[in-house]
Amino acid sequence: MRELQYCEILKTNINVINMQDALAYIEAQIDVLRGRYICVSNVHTTVMAYENEAYRTIQNSAAMALPDGGPLSKYSRSAGFEHAERVTGPDLMVELFRRSGAKGYRHYFYGSTQETLDDMRAALERDYPDMVIAGMYAPPFRALTESEDKEIIAQINDARPDFIWVGLGAPKQEEWMYSHRDKLNAVSVGVGAGFDYLAGHIRRAPRIMQALCMEWLYRLLQDPKRLWKRYVTTNAKFIKYLMRERKTGSHEK
Repeated sequence: MRELQYCEILKTNINVINMQDALAYIEAQIDVLRGRYICVSNVHTTVMAYENEAYRTIQNSAAMALPDGGPLSKYSRSAGFEHAERVTGPDLMVELFRRSGAKGYRHYFYGSTQETLDDMRAALERDYPDMVIAGMYAPPFRALTESEDKEIIAQINDARPDFIWVGLGAPKQEEWMYSHRDKLNAVSVGVGAGFDYLAGHIRRAPRIMQALCMEWLYRLLQDPKRLWKRYVTTNAKFIKYLMRERKTGSHEK
């Protein structure tokens, strides 16, 4: 197992890694990772981090920042990290679900809506009957009060999960994980639309589109009204900012 490496992309440290090594690291370090969090990073989060120093601090304070977005791993390869590959949040979830029966992993799901959680639970119980769902919680669409937050922290810790999957979308999920670091006795992983994929509310792109870094286009075609500005504008900014920073380049942390 390789030691963790990072490639600096627009001032954010993105892991240079593949799925096999990511899983090996997480499983070997599961107890060390408790109380910490893992970001699943893409072009959108990287551009936000470049533009917002506070959010960049959150990304760079993570135990890992996995290259969910294909352009991130592609950039790392162009910077000399030949073994860099894409590690998506949905794929990471599935791989750990598959191992849960043998490893005894317990999973908690925080985020989305009750409808999505109910549909996801049904799918998980069908597809991964050996995994333990320690709990699920759909928070209200407002900030929790201090007492409510303390209550949910206690509920999560009482459930004794190994993994807390956080599906609030960026940047809310990363902000939530950062503000709850060292308060939760599990590793938190922000997975964006991962809950909707598992619930069957959103379809994953065909493998060929994923390999060609075109999964964003498949998502855009499914929900153009909501996503067109994010993807078109963010992708253009990503290219512009890389050109601005090209003299700085990437480096291993």
